[in-house]
Amino acid sequence: MRKIGRMLKMHRIFVAQELKRMMEYKGDFIIGIVGFLLCQVSNLLLIWVIFSQIPTLMGWSAAEVVFVYGFSLIPKGLDHLLFDNLWAIGHYIVRKGEFDKYLTRPVNTLFHVMVEKFQIEAFGELIVGVALISATVPQLNVEWSFWRVALGLLIIPFAALIYTGIKTTTASVAFWSKRSGNIIYMFYMVNDFAKYPITIYNRVVRDIITYFIPFALTAYYPAVFILRGENPIFCIGAPVLAAAVLMSLGVIVWHRGIRAYESAGS
Repeated sequence: MRKIGRMLKMHRIFVAQELKRMMEYKGDFIIGIVGFLLCQVSNLLLIWVIFSQIPTLMGWSAAEVVFVYGFSLIPKGLDHLLFDNLWAIGHYIVRKGEFDKYLTRPVNTLFHVMVEKFQIEAFGELIVGVALISATVPQLNVEWSFWRVALGLLIIPFAALIYTGIKTTTASVAFWSKRSGNIIYMFYMVNDFAKYPITIYNRVVRDIITYFIPFALTAYYPAVFILRGENPIFCIGAPVLAAAVLMSLGVIVWHRGIRAYESAGS
C-alpha cells in the first residue's frame, strides 16, 4: 500500500508539472481541441448521411450506432489522457538515447514513461463521448438496471487498458529497432473499426478486431451487453481477460526490451 501511495503521489507531481508546461502553449492546446472536434463532426456527419438513406444498418438504429461511437471514445480518451507518452518511446526517446534518464532514476521505468505526460486535450474525447451517450440514451429502447449500468461503467478502465497494452507492446519494439512509431500507428489506427458495430464488416475484419487486435472489445461488445443484454459472459468477461493478457504481454516485452537497450552512440 505504501508503494502504491508513493506512485500516486508521484503521478500527481508529474501531472502538475505537465499542466504548467502546457499552459505555456495555450494556442497549441486550443488548435488540438478544435482539430479533434472537427474530426468528430465529420464522422458524425457520415453517420447522419448513411441513416438519411436507410432506417437501420445491419439491425442497428442511428441512436445505437452513435451510442457505440460515443462509448468507443471514453476508453480511448482515458488511455490518451494518462498514457500517451508511450508514443514518444516509439518515435524518438529510444532512438536518441533519451531513455537513459529513466534508467538512472529510482522509479519503475514503465510507470515513469506512462505518467510523465498528461494529455489534457484528451478531455475532448471524454466530453464528446459522454455527450453522445447522454444524447442517445433517451432514444434507446433499453430496460435499464443497476447491473447493466454498473457493469457498463466497470468495463471502461479495462477497455482503456486494452489500448495501453497494445501501445506498450508495440512501443517496446523500439528497444530492438530503435524506432517503432509506424508499428504503433499501424496497430493503434485499427481502433477506427471499433467506432461502429462490427456486424457491418466481413468475417475476416470482425475476427481481427475481436481476437487479434481486440479493439472491438473496447466498445462494440460492451455496447451489445448494455443495449441488448446479450452474452454478458463474453461481452464483459472478454475485455477484462484481453486487458490482463495484453498488459502482461506489454510488461514482459518492455522488460526484455530494456535488456536489449543500447544508449546513443552504441
